[in-house]
Amino acid sequence: MLYESWRKISAERRNDRALQEIASGRGWTFAELRAAGEARASHPTGLACPQGHAAEFILELLAAWRGGQTTCPLEAGQLPPAMPAPGKPCVHLKSTSATGGTARFVAFTAEQLRADAANIVATMGLRPDWPNLGVISLAHSYGFSNLVLPLLLHGIPLILAPAPLPEILRRAAGPETSLTLPAVPAMWRAWHAAGAIPPNVRLAISAGAPLPVTLEQDVFNASGLKIHNFLGSSECGGIAYDANETPRTDAALAGAPLRHVDLSVNADGCLTVRSRAVGETYWPEKSPTLGGGLFQTCDLAEINDGQVFLRGRRGDQINIAGRKVSPETIERALLAHPQVRECLVFGVPSRNAERLEIIVAVVAGETDERLLKQFLLARLPAWQVPREWRFVAALQANPRGKVSRADWRRRWLADAPA
Repeated sequence: MLYESWRKISAERRNDRALQEIASGRGWTFAELRAAGEARASHPTGLACPQGHAAEFILELLAAWRGGQTTCPLEAGQLPPAMPAPGKPCVHLKSTSATGGTARFVAFTAEQLRADAANIVATMGLRPDWPNLGVISLAHSYGFSNLVLPLLLHGIPLILAPAPLPEILRRAAGPETSLTLPAVPAMWRAWHAAGAIPPNVRLAISAGAPLPVTLEQDVFNASGLKIHNFLGSSECGGIAYDANETPRTDAALAGAPLRHVDLSVNADGCLTVRSRAVGETYWPEKSPTLGGGLFQTCDLAEINDGQVFLRGRRGDQINIAGRKVSPETIERALLAHPQVRECLVFGVPSRNAERLEIIVAVVAGETDERLLKQFLLARLPAWQVPREWRFVAALQANPRGKVSRADWRRRWLADAPA
């Protein structure tokens, strides 16, 4: 099904630009990309694991589609999973981000991948005359659904930049009239600080991690460019999108549900996603939280007037003497400080058994503990102010733009006094 859709698109747009690789200077029309893919040998057994951030990723994917091979995109250097491919109708495996601990794989059918791409293209208004500038990972669900599938199933051209460095971004964007630029918050922050956001970006998207409202507002005030916040998950693809043309004032706002995506909140206050794009199952171990067109998230949420507001993750809540607080609540308050670039908050066991946990804050910024405590006391109850602080140059997101709360908690516990 996927390869037949690609054949149709490549025939309809055969002489139009499809793919450009900035690092090598090479480019392909749709007809040329199809011919290059068909020249590749296909191996219809086992898993095909496209890797990297170049045309090779696309060509290996097309060869696998043509040969009926199950695909499992991986980050550069990531070892293929030591497990069998899921049986039909599943054709694709996505690796989750592992921000809460261990990575898992999610199996998808061709129809589920098609539905996700269609929802994204329709909701965001992706256009063939606004090529996607690809700086995010092609292997991650965000990049695969926003860059790869729109190219192969909807004819949205893709320009691949080898790295998100400001000078490379300027060079890649320079010759274009109009661009769509999906990125993660850390990239938007770096580009804004360097004055490198291209003036020909017509559609700016941010996903993979919470987009600070202050950054969104600063970019808009400096250039008039609205960064659209996008919420998605490896298990179900796109969830919500902020289509407004002015910056948000509430960092908890994720946006409205994507087209053909139905959202609700369960009895525990967690977001439930229903759509044709929801993955088939976790693989190889199944879970009742995923399947049958439904994905039960751990995201605490509210839905008001058709807009989704995120209130943290159920498993990340910090228990202070029986009172619970979401770390995102404290992070949003910290990010309102003009000298805080990034922050991460989590709970660790307290030496006082009655207290249960204490709050730890990891902060990247030019300020100190005393000033930040005073700042928070004017905005939060005293019991929500972190007891322990660590100041770092940067939080060091992974290639997918994610900062792992679980990794920082383990790191803090390993370094803390007994």
